[in-house]
Amino acid sequence: MGRVLLILATIAGALVVAGCSSDPPSSSVTSAQLASLEKQADMYQIDQIEATWHKASSTKDLDLMMTIWADNATFEIGTQTASGKDEIRAMWAQSKPFQPQNDWVDETPAYKIRITVSGNTGTLYFECHFINVPTRTLVAVVATNAQVAKINGRWLITSSVGSTPFLKP
Repeated sequence: MGRVLLILATIAGALVVAGCSSDPPSSSVTSAQLASLEKQADMYQIDQIEATWHKASSTKDLDLMMTIWADNATFEIGTQTASGKDEIRAMWAQSKPFQPQNDWVDETPAYKIRITVSGNTGTLYFECHFINVPTRTLVAVVATNAQVAKINGRWLITSSVGSTPFLKP
């Protein structure tokens, strides 16, 4: 046991010495690297729209749902179109996921999320799979195809169209 500890201590000491004696990392970042990092950060922030959407609909939190919409956004489902946050809020308030009698959880299969970014605009596609908690059954599947934009430093939905996706095995 003592021999193992001595070997581990020697290895740890060598790593510390090697770390202290190496050259510091280069502080120069290329513009391509910076652009790639910015795009990854934007895609992460856009992905958080989907996470907020599902948290809001699962917890029936209309205030949270409205944090992901631009003031002049549009929301279209079937033959209904809501324009502006007040109409969008009213549409959500009447929707089945927000009804008190429905104990539903809203989930998205991660592999079905699609995000694009081009400057300060982009797109977000995801599916909502509504699960009835007491019965553990799938009660609805809806696809969302959204246009998003960075407004005052935050990514928000500017337009969204809901539809029924085609499910394939």
